[in-house]
Amino acid sequence: MRFAHVTSAASVDPRLAVVRGDEALPVAPLFAGAPDDLQSLIEGGDVLLSRVREAAASATGWQPVADLGFATAVSRPPVVLAVGLNYAAHSSELGLKADKAPTVFVLWPGSLTGHDATTTWPRSLSESVDYEAELGVIIGTAAKDVAEADALSHVWGYTVVNDITARDIQFSEAQWSRCKSFDGFTPTGPVVVTADEIADPQDLHIWAVVDGQTVQDATTGQMIRSVATLVSHLSQSATLLPGTLISTGSPGGAGYSRDPQIFLRDRSTVTVGIDGIGALTTHCRILG
Repeated sequence: MRFAHVTSAASVDPRLAVVRGDEALPVAPLFAGAPDDLQSLIEGGDVLLSRVREAAASATGWQPVADLGFATAVSRPPVVLAVGLNYAAHSSELGLKADKAPTVFVLWPGSLTGHDATTTWPRSLSESVDYEAELGVIIGTAAKDVAEADALSHVWGYTVVNDITARDIQFSEAQWSRCKSFDGFTPTGPVVVTADEIADPQDLHIWAVVDGQTVQDATTGQMIRSVATLVSHLSQSATLLPGTLISTGSPGGAGYSRDPQIFLRDRSTVTVGIDGIGALTTHCRILG
């Protein structure tokens, strides 16, 4: 199944909806106690997901997706963990080493935003803002000391993430959280796809287009560490709680390392996508 947080002309408050093709169905009215956000659905486990699936199959009230807006695809995640340098081409182009252990940092909650949103930032803070197409992994059941062979059983679903980055700040500070956590710097969505619809998370085409130019074109099979490896590794130090979002790194083609460099400009439009999941568009405005 596919889920999104949608808004409408009647309500700007995001509501959880099932997405089917070009239609969406609000989940909350399906039955008493139905979840109205993704975190509640995840915390309800397989029983709640099955009930939503059954209710949606015979429900009326589907609405055209074209009439709706999208909020961030994840809601109230316990934490957003980002993995850096997980594709050899990207670590090489940045001149950074992919060490024996993953590079992990936390993204701040205010950075989350949705599909087709406008992200703004002050020119005084950065004129070197970059894009990064990434596969997002959402944890379904608590994972602690998980073996790699069992790691994917703890994954609830997948989404698309654009890990927007202020490169000048990234290379001037030892920790990467701030340079990637400006308000609106972590678009996700448009949808979350349940894990049963993704046969192999290491066999997905991932790409990015900036102002009409394809700038990233790769496969998740090029990850240095697979989704299963990352989940297992991260679970050794701390329990991964249901709803945790893991952004798994970006392939080569970042604007910083291109010749000439390509940074997100005022009125730029960037779309990052993963075949089988969706395409996530962000509009950019620079203030000042």
